[in-house]
Amino acid sequence: MELKTLNTHRVPVRYYEGGEGPPLVFLHGAGGLVMDFQFLDQLARRFHVYAPLVPGYGDSEECPELRDMLDFTLHTWDVVDALGVRNPILAGFSMGGMIAGEMAALAPHDVARLALIAPAGLWLDEHPIPDIFAMLPYDLPKVLFYDEVAGAQAMTAGMDLGDPKFLQAFLVENARQLGAAGKILFPIPERGLAGRLYRIRAKTLLIWGESDKLIAPAYARAFQNAIADAEVVMIPQAGHLVPFEKTAEVVAALSRLV
Repeated sequence: MELKTLNTHRVPVRYYEGGEGPPLVFLHGAGGLVMDFQFLDQLARRFHVYAPLVPGYGDSEECPELRDMLDFTLHTWDVVDALGVRNPILAGFSMGGMIAGEMAALAPHDVARLALIAPAGLWLDEHPIPDIFAMLPYDLPKVLFYDEVAGAQAMTAGMDLGDPKFLQAFLVENARQLGAAGKILFPIPERGLAGRLYRIRAKTLLIWGESDKLIAPAYARAFQNAIADAEVVMIPQAGHLVPFEKTAEVVAALSRLV
């Protein structure tokens, strides 16, 4: 995958591009793309992948003008327009799934194929979503992964979660990224999407880890009930970070939209 830059109305956007096949635009979650590179590489064997960074993530510029859900949605449409792709599969994970869902609801005739991978955006009182903004690194593996030990190793590249150097780097990067994500995810990741999902006309695939402890599988049924003819693919032995833990299975599921 090659890292590139394109200009949009508000801010230059950094994005990864690579692969052959049908175009697919992938929108990352609140953790950025660090855990997704293996997934993107596998995805690029089947699709021509475009993976833009939300402003403030990675080495991209921040964009204070993105203030609310509508701003994020319209900005991402600006990115798709600037990429010049036509009729891509629009795929989003977690926070990116929330944005993708909003895009498909806002412009229902411009998205023909939609993949929402453990998306945020809804709120069920009986299944509250844990507050990631209040978590330290050692709190995250138990809510993000099916295999907590392997997840912690992957998060830290083998370093100790309590290592001061890792903790300092994590907190600095996390503060910058979650400063952007917090505009649509804090204090709870709900901005009225439930009332707009009925507008989606795209062929929609919902992909979920059966053991997701961040956004419980009950949310898959809530999305399915709100989007006409949406299909659910539940992946066993996977937590919230299902693209990382079950890369091949998620890529195979996405191939059903071709």
